[in-house]
Amino acid sequence: MSSCASSHVTLDGVYGFDARGVAKRFRHAAIFGALESLSEGETMRFVNDHDPLPLLAQIEQRYAGQVKATYLQRDAQAVVIDFSIHPVQIAPATGEGCGSGGCGCSGQ
Repeated sequence: MSSCASSHVTLDGVYGFDARGVAKRFRHAAIFGALESLSEGETMRFVNDHDPLPLLAQIEQRYAGQVKATYLQRDAQAVVIDFSIHPVQIAPATGEGCGSGGCGCSGQ
């Protein structure tokens, strides 16, 4: 593995991912793969040479709020974003649902 696409992890659960060393045609696929490799509580520190606004839109569409992006640096030298995993919380059952008729169905 090259030093540009690092799998180095720090003691605080932050994995480095320098996208500048990944061929442009493979970047988004590599980033999605890296995000899908993270567990809850882990972070991918993403470094790029530009602000990846189309990528951020794709991440939101693909992961529907499960991936949080936090900018650490956003200037002409580099863009650094921490991506962390936050599973979607499912609301607890209220006792009304299929079978009770509370969901609008007949309960059958």
